Amino acid sequence: MLSWDQSSSIALMQRERAWVEIDLTALAHNIRQIRGLLSPHTDLMAVVKADAYGHGAVTVAQTVLQAGATWLGVATIPEGIELREAGIESPILVMGATHTAEQICAIAHWGLQPTLCTPKQALVFSEAIGKSSQRQPLPVHIKLDTGMSRLGTPWQKAVEFVQLVQRLPGLTIASIYSHLATADDPDPTIMRQQQHRYEQAIQACGFSPILNPAIHRPFPRFHLANSAATLTDASLHYDMVRTGLVIYGLYPSGHLADRVDLKPVMQVKARVSQVKTLQPGTGVSYGYKFVAERETQIAVVGIGYADGVPRNLSNQLTVLVRGQRVPQIGAITMDQIMLDVSTIPALQEGEVVTLLGQDGNQQILADDWAQTLGTISWEILCGFKHRLPRVAVGKPYGIRQSLSGARHVFHAQQSDLE
Repeated sequence: MLSWDQSSSIALMQRERAWVEIDLTALAHNIRQIRGLLSPHTDLMAVVKADAYGHGAVTVAQTVLQAGATWLGVATIPEGIELREAGIESPILVMGATHTAEQICAIAHWGLQPTLCTPKQALVFSEAIGKSSQRQPLPVHIKLDTGMSRLGTPWQKAVEFVQLVQRLPGLTIASIYSHLATADDPDPTIMRQQQHRYEQAIQACGFSPILNPAIHRPFPRFHLANSAATLTDASLHYDMVRTGLVIYGLYPSGHLADRVDLKPVMQVKARVSQVKTLQPGTGVSYGYKFVAERETQIAVVGIGYADGVPRNLSNQLTVLVRGQRVPQIGAITMDQIMLDVSTIPALQEGEVVTLLGQDGNQQILADDWAQTLGTISWEILCGFKHRLPRVAVGKPYGIRQSLSGARHVFHAQQSDLE
């Protein structure tokens, strides 16, 4: 008689279909590489918003902090709360805008640090903190718009904004920062213009001299650099850098690939669920976007656009099977894709297919998908749904404690996945 062991069967069955592997060894390696670019006085913020770009926020946060990161960056309050509930105590910057009394109460309760974008927002925060039981001033981070045209007060009004926050009870300025719009462009003109505006605003506020983190001063922190700027020039590092894409092992732009040695952290894998032979003239998948011109061996693989494989990659995607590239054929469906495996002898159900990652001497990167689709690798990484379990593999050097409790992340030996 068949029996059901719920405690172990659900995770096992998820890995029997398709999953995302998170290489903790590569993740820790990337942090150490980035840390090596920075002055000992410059902090490293790891941006773990959007569930760490789809990698699993808690596991990533635990790993990067032990590998050398000192701050974490999130976009929303719930993202910060998730990290606090996992026992993470490092400073966490909430980079998105927050306005309501309920949000402010949550920020104070969970020890998060908010971004202030406007004077109106600062007034709301000060009033709410004054009505709360918060005894210590709330650390806040002032956001200046130096050319991104997104969140932040215009840099020309930095003095008034900073002076207002300094006067308001219940608040203390932890940092003043801005965000670069074109740091990944080989032409640095706009980036340097933003840098000049940022430094001009900081100096107008009376925070001079700046650019020397070795000087102990009662000033706020200053940070401007994203991943691309961190790789570009040490003059952009100031007191802290905010790195996202690079910690996950991808370069913001091809011209920056020689600055540091990065290893991709994410691999996406699935299993063959059926193998069959098609006769010439046989159509494949919805709309018959592919019709076999010869006898063709195909494999049906249990992953589709509901898992994050873009449907627009149909008939353009290649995957790795036994270290060989094979083409995906026909329309990508919600739960499955079809491959032409005529070059793979005696392929069996249950064999592993690598959609992103390395198999043998072959490698497929999120950059490859992004180039085909005319988008960016950030979008590819963030697109994998949580129907795909995250499985942590590798043991980062120097990381002593085991990682546990991360949402959507299993910890497995490689042999468990084959």
